[in-house]
Amino acid sequence: MQLVYKPSDKPGWGKTIVFALQQVLAILAATIVVPVIINSSDAGVAAGAQMSQAAALFGAGVGTLVYLLFTKFKSPVFLGSSFAFIGSMTAAFAGATSAAVGYLGIIIGAVLAGLVYVAISFIVKYAGTDWINKIMPAAVIGPTVAVIGLSLAGNAIGDLTKGSFMTTIQEWQIKDGLPSLESVSIPTANPFVALACGLVTLFTVIACSVYGKKMLKMIPFIIGIGAGYAVAAIFTVIGHIAEAPALQVINFGLFERIKESWIPDFTFVTAIDAFGSLKDFGSYLGTIAVAYIPVAFVVFAEHLADHKNISSIIEEDLLKDPGLNRTLLGDGVGSMVGAFFGGCPNTTYGESVGCVAISGNASVVTIITAAIICILASFFAPFMLLLATIPSCVMGGVCIALYGFIAVSGLKMIQKVDLEDNRNLFVVSVILIAGVGGMVLTFGKVTITSVACALILGIIANVVTHIKKDDKDLIEK
Repeated sequence: MQLVYKPSDKPGWGKTIVFALQQVLAILAATIVVPVIINSSDAGVAAGAQMSQAAALFGAGVGTLVYLLFTKFKSPVFLGSSFAFIGSMTAAFAGATSAAVGYLGIIIGAVLAGLVYVAISFIVKYAGTDWINKIMPAAVIGPTVAVIGLSLAGNAIGDLTKGSFMTTIQEWQIKDGLPSLESVSIPTANPFVALACGLVTLFTVIACSVYGKKMLKMIPFIIGIGAGYAVAAIFTVIGHIAEAPALQVINFGLFERIKESWIPDFTFVTAIDAFGSLKDFGSYLGTIAVAYIPVAFVVFAEHLADHKNISSIIEEDLLKDPGLNRTLLGDGVGSMVGAFFGGCPNTTYGESVGCVAISGNASVVTIITAAIICILASFFAPFMLLLATIPSCVMGGVCIALYGFIAVSGLKMIQKVDLEDNRNLFVVSVILIAGVGGMVLTFGKVTITSVACALILGIIANVVTHIKKDDKDLIEK
């Protein structure tokens, strides 16, 4: 899609706020679900973790502003909570004697991971980026970007049949090779009712993007979410009147929490209490370092793919201007700051990139405004609760389009690759199969994601297949 607003453009304030809200909705679900995952993990429950979703949103907003500052306000990307560090954060709580120690651990871990980015940025500054283009040409980056979108497909489809209400049942499962009765949360809404809401959202987004005029074409997600939410609300009201839980898609009961504190529970506030109870700090620090530092190198690979992707969309090479060293510094320092407030290390978001691609709005002013909205919203309980009531099925409908655009962006990069050349064909094939097949490697507390595995395997394949130059190259020389 052709850009309507380039990174340096400044839409009017009214349009900017609407565009920014769309960015917030695009990144919201993934950003605030990370604290929920940590809190509900075995390690989180044991340590008494109560990470705040509002604080995570605040951290994402502040981290994004830091990133934009380092990148000279040239890169239109939002930073949100990183899923890659979920295992690392869980390890921090697993080795903690209290929630406060766990909070201190995740802050220290984020700092260590951020320092890896800082170190790599200095290497890039003095060594340049030519080596990156050699080991990661379009034949490597293109399918990797496609894998980023495709690897998220299961999340979107899974959410498409879920409402906001969940109920707990007991199910027999195999745990450690033995049958065990476990508590499992399942959605109460009828999957076909949820699917209807999700499809209304999806096709409203499509209609706005394809047939919409001017402004409507640029805010398809806001219109789509609004339409899906309205349908879900109608089903829910009917369900309450008829006392039919299967029709109740939206959990309006969340608004009962509006009397709770309007101030986010910042991570650093709780972490301060750890200094009086922390024992055997050296051993704990070693655990944190092993859990976080290797993952930082993995996320670095995804950082490259995301910035190659957004560069192709805005038709400006961000690895040259402002430069990979600056994007790395922004991502690393922004991640540290985000974790200091919200506990979650940040990363550039594919959802944000997809939003730019679909709306045609790459204005950095929009990203700045979205970051400010996240910061302010984290203190405004009614807005946070309203966002929390958006059912999974509605966000699933949106994410089908978002993740699909990420995948297609990667495929577009492959268009200029000569796939008649078996060297390129094998590289692209290896990456797609490894990524879509879900190749994941785990070493102790370190997990290499499917995207990272696919990229690493692709780099190796690219190096191996290009050791010997072809006859054409030799003749030309």
